Amino acid sequence: MEKKEIVTTAAPAAIGPYSQGISTGSLVFSSGQLPADPKTGAIVGDITVQTTQSLTNLKAVIEEGGSDMQHVIKTTVFLSDMNNFAAMNAVYAEFFKEGIKPSRSAVEVARLPKDALVEIEAIAIAK
Repeated sequence: MEKKEIVTTAAPAAIGPYSQGISTGSLVFSSGQLPADPKTGAIVGDITVQTTQSLTNLKAVIEEGGSDMQHVIKTTVFLSDMNNFAAMNAVYAEFFKEGIKPSRSAVEVARLPKDALVEIEAIAIAK
C-alpha cells in the first residue's frame, strides 16, 4: 500500500524530521498539532485559545489528506497539565458536534514542544 505525505500551509510546518500527516489507503494520520499560528509559528494564548488553534491546525491537515472532522475515528490529546482538561474538553466538543464522536485518549505529559499547553493528533477515514 502506498503512503502519501500531507503538506499544507494552512497548518504549521513540521519542526523536525516528520510529516504533518500521511494518507494511505482509506486512512489519514496527522502528526500531533501544536497550537502554533501557521504563518508565524508563535504559540499564544491560554488553554482555550491553544486548543482552538491545535484543532484548527488538525482540521487543515485532515482536510488536506482527503478527509474531514466528521470522519475522524481516533484522537490523542496531550496536556501539559490535566487541570486544563475541562477547558480543553469544552473547545474540543465544539469541533466534534455532529455524528459519532471519535474515540479519544487524553494524557498529561511532562512537557510539550515550545512549552505548549496542548497537542492533538488524529486518525481519520479518507472520504
